[in-house]
Amino acid sequence: MFSNFKELFSKKPKGVGIELTPERVNLVRLKKKGQGFQLTTLASAEVPEGVYQEGQILDTAAMAEIIQSVLAESKLKVKNAATAIPGGRDTVTRIIPVPAELDDRELREMVLNQEAGLYLPFPREEADVDYQKLGFFVDDDGIEKVQVLLVATRKEVTDAYLSTFQQAGLNIDILEISSFSLIRTIREQLRQFTPQEAVAIVDIEFESTEISIVVDGVPQFSRTVPIGTYQIQSALSRAMNLPPSRNTELLQGMTVPVTPVMDSIGGPTRPGGVNPGTAAMLRVLGELADELRRSIDFYLNQGENLEVAQLLLAGPGASIGQLDEFFSQRLSLPASQIDPVAALSLETDQEIPPAQRSGLGVVLGLGLREAW
Repeated sequence: MFSNFKELFSKKPKGVGIELTPERVNLVRLKKKGQGFQLTTLASAEVPEGVYQEGQILDTAAMAEIIQSVLAESKLKVKNAATAIPGGRDTVTRIIPVPAELDDRELREMVLNQEAGLYLPFPREEADVDYQKLGFFVDDDGIEKVQVLLVATRKEVTDAYLSTFQQAGLNIDILEISSFSLIRTIREQLRQFTPQEAVAIVDIEFESTEISIVVDGVPQFSRTVPIGTYQIQSALSRAMNLPPSRNTELLQGMTVPVTPVMDSIGGPTRPGGVNPGTAAMLRVLGELADELRRSIDFYLNQGENLEVAQLLLAGPGASIGQLDEFFSQRLSLPASQIDPVAALSLETDQEIPPAQRSGLGVVLGLGLREAW
């Protein structure tokens, strides 16, 4: 493995899953039980402004203290952790074709030292890169090739993660992209779709939304747009003359009105149709729907791609009431909100409110990598 990039597909057990976000640090520990899993620990702590932003840890010491506090509160004494970097400008996931006749050493050399630099928006020497072989196929010229999933992130980002967890007394034994964690959590749900059907996973996080188009459990296209629960909350607060706040719990009690009160841009069709706060929220969600449409259209225009069969909504933003119906109407696609706890059929003694569940997809996927 090159540099410090931890093995994306390793299977080292007996640790915890820890998700870092601009808003919270989430921690889970899972225990294997029969054919399933039991949730033994679920904990969370707020992250102050200025500690974490756009996928980067800005204050490693402060973030390490938060991680330590969550571990202490949970009374956990562990040394290993799985964590994830959110998709964005500092990460790349691509599926690339390479000749099938290469042996493992030749494949590694080609992917890491030749092909990787062709797909990175930053210099190769500034990147940590990993890859995974997928399946074989025959191209248009009748030549057998193998698909390789290429994953890369900036060294400065992975170095900050490694430093933070080291300061917190933990070793990162698994570091992956957050969309992979979410896919792992909902893999049984994804198996309901045939290999001929694409699914758009829409992960609405605090400051951004990651859109992943997945076929047969493998991400074919990923894009991050700068619209998240904070932007929705801020628009709502401004319209209601409320002070700005990083606390987005208010959204969990909101319900999106659907037809007949929306026009083509997501606004009210008549004066007084919705209150100013709801109208402001609808405008931001309308912008997000437009970005989803652009992403799906871009994917479909890349060639002989599969039609998108459904939208799956995840992340804290997916807890907004009737959001699935809103996107379904705007995009003319079936949409449903993911319940990660139900998706894994988790046994748990803790009462997890429905509004909180949608935001657990990534951290539960990390917990699966460390289940004991």
